Amino acid sequence: MGGTVRQAGRATVHLVLAAAMAFCLWIFVTVLIITVIATLTVVGAWMLPETVLIVRRIAGAKRSMTAAWTGQRIPEAYQPLTGSLRERIRTAVRDPGTFTDLRWMVADYFYGALLALALPLWPLGLVVDGLWCGLLRRTPLVLPLIVRLADLEADWSTALLKPSPKARLAARVEELAATRADAIAAHGAELRRIERDLHDGAQAGLVALSLRIGLAKRAFERDPETARKLLDEAQDQAERALNELRQVVRGIHPPILTDRGLVGAVRALAASSTLQVTVQVVRLEDDGLRAPAAVEAAAYFVVAEALTNAAKYSGSPRASVRLERLKRGLRVRVADEGSGGADETSGSGLLGMRRRVAALDGTVEVSSPAGGPTVIDVLLPCVW
Repeated sequence: MGGTVRQAGRATVHLVLAAAMAFCLWIFVTVLIITVIATLTVVGAWMLPETVLIVRRIAGAKRSMTAAWTGQRIPEAYQPLTGSLRERIRTAVRDPGTFTDLRWMVADYFYGALLALALPLWPLGLVVDGLWCGLLRRTPLVLPLIVRLADLEADWSTALLKPSPKARLAARVEELAATRADAIAAHGAELRRIERDLHDGAQAGLVALSLRIGLAKRAFERDPETARKLLDEAQDQAERALNELRQVVRGIHPPILTDRGLVGAVRALAASSTLQVTVQVVRLEDDGLRAPAAVEAAAYFVVAEALTNAAKYSGSPRASVRLERLKRGLRVRVADEGSGGADETSGSGLLGMRRRVAALDGTVEVSSPAGGPTVIDVLLPCVW
């Protein structure tokens, strides 16, 4: 009985908040009427996009309220109100999200009053359910109806506030355009990095190697000892240039991924790290299936960047890596027990990680409160 009363209490609080919002929406009708009249007279047309922004905030508050009850987030899909006044008005009028919000507001004027049905159930429920449960040890009958009313209110809000297919498609197009731009920027930055590494490293080493070989050829006849020394230095220079070329190749696509797969490559990263890194693998080695090469490369660079950042900034001696195979993708989770406070704006590491993952339509979640821990959770969609 106690659990039923608490759940009914939570449902009542939800219905009270819903009724309060519905009452505020009745007052907000005045603002809508003034906006319509001002827009029709042209003089006050500037009020239209501002009112639409207010409606979006109200609808966003309702989405948050409903998500707090149901535990499921209701997505938003709005076109940004930017540009000149004419462009903002055109966007506000044509955005499918505006119609969705107005439709919800009209409906909420009526179903927001479900509280009126819930309040009379309390005295009845306390008496009936108290006797029913206390004497007969049966399941409560009346108080659960309050919870059902709250569920009904949340279901209606979810159905009305859910973006239309057209709005979701428009939002998806904008998202893909943004990720495509980020992918192009990341690709350009990667090319410039490779060019810089080749120019400043391997190319300079090969030029020095060529000069030493030329000097050795000149000194071969008159001073064989000096020529032999120059050839030894040239050999050392060739080995350094070869190592630098290997580093450049690893930056493009680590050969260890091809040879040992993602699990082996990540374990090698863990072994070479200055931290004590534990690697947990879930369902990746069951049947020998591997993710696509691009997904493995992105996951590898995520782990490498995260471990590098942890070693530099976290101050923790330990870190953990979790690789998990999901039905529709690959999840990578890197955590450390450091001081936290990771800032994506202070460097290019996390930003580059986001761009690389976004190019594959993946997501990156970073949790790094002050005092730690820092957790980077990456989801890379793929087909196994």
